[in-house]
Amino acid sequence: MKLKLPRLSLLKEFHPVVLVLLAGTVFARAASSMSLPFLAIYLHKTAGMDALTIGFIIGLGSLTGTLGGFFGGHLSDKVGRKGVMLAAVYLWGLVFLGFALTKEPWLLALLNMLNGLCRSWYEPVSQALMADVTDKEKRMRVFSLRYLAINIGVSVGPLLGATFGLLNADLPWILTGMFYLTYGVSLHLLLNRFGIRRIEGEKKESTTLVKAMNILRQDKAFRYFIFGNIMVAIGYAQMMSTLSQYVGEQFSAAELFAWMMSLNAIIVIVFQLPFSRWSEKRTPQTAILAGSLLFALGHLGFAYSTAWWGMLLAMAVFTFGEILAFPAETLLLDQISPEHMRGTYYGAQTLSSFGHALGPWIGGYLLHEYGGTTLFVVIAVISVTAPVFFRLGARVKPGRAIDGSISKMQA
Repeated sequence: MKLKLPRLSLLKEFHPVVLVLLAGTVFARAASSMSLPFLAIYLHKTAGMDALTIGFIIGLGSLTGTLGGFFGGHLSDKVGRKGVMLAAVYLWGLVFLGFALTKEPWLLALLNMLNGLCRSWYEPVSQALMADVTDKEKRMRVFSLRYLAINIGVSVGPLLGATFGLLNADLPWILTGMFYLTYGVSLHLLLNRFGIRRIEGEKKESTTLVKAMNILRQDKAFRYFIFGNIMVAIGYAQMMSTLSQYVGEQFSAAELFAWMMSLNAIIVIVFQLPFSRWSEKRTPQTAILAGSLLFALGHLGFAYSTAWWGMLLAMAVFTFGEILAFPAETLLLDQISPEHMRGTYYGAQTLSSFGHALGPWIGGYLLHEYGGTTLFVVIAVISVTAPVFFRLGARVKPGRAIDGSISKMQA
């Protein structure tokens, strides 16, 4: 009990909007993880698509998110966080219902593009809003709690999805769609209740699309940050595209993939806060380097495992890399983002979604042409290149906070 009391006292220090978004994240991710992790299997079984076509359709969603997130972040700075978030959540609900209602490949492709658009609008805007209402010294903890909330939801979603999917392949999509529509209404009411209008009324220097594009052209540290994120995204994208296909073909068991996804989330829940304390005493680049090496080891485990326990162990190693790398990447972005343009920077971050688009395309091709072993070995090599870009970004502007440790920033 003594260990939990400080964490509860910290929660009381956060703005109510942060708590609302954290709670909503738990239930939203539980709902979406009932369906989206199984999208590749769903497309194969219901529409008879091969790995190349599946990779193309899944990649389209991330490609749409690349530009969609940039405009969503920009709009959030111009017209406010609330409108952008709510529009994304309501549309998201309709998209999930659409997956259950059609089996036409071109409609499924369109729906996944809209799925990518909704995610790219909701994710960066909600993160920017959390940062808006949180003191600088507490933002790392908020980012970690948000990541913890995501994984609490994901720990139960895949197993529920596998269970409901056995009853009816369309049922997980219908339930997810209904939840997101309900979540949109609830979020709308709660944001009004907690005074989001006052927060949005704070004056910020106006930003234009031209200024935002100049950031990408002039800010070398940010460009290297994006390149590093793309490398990470190519590797991580396999978990939502080719890994489920590979497990289904190699082990003939969708249940194994559901357990792998749930194990991923449970490990994050248990180890996120202890790993965050370790990261706070080191530079973000150190955490990203360690995370990338663990990503690579996890992919090698996927490549050469021949039993359930081997795949679960590989997923555990992969997850430890995720715990280290992702919060550190978010912190780097926060450090290089000017206060008055945080939404634009967070939106521009979704340019790294190009990696989530390339990942399924590359993975689908390698899986189709060369098999799973070659696929995951190649992805392991790609994963270890990410820290190089983050280190180059630190050297471009050595005086920036990007080169300082988290503990120094919080001092």
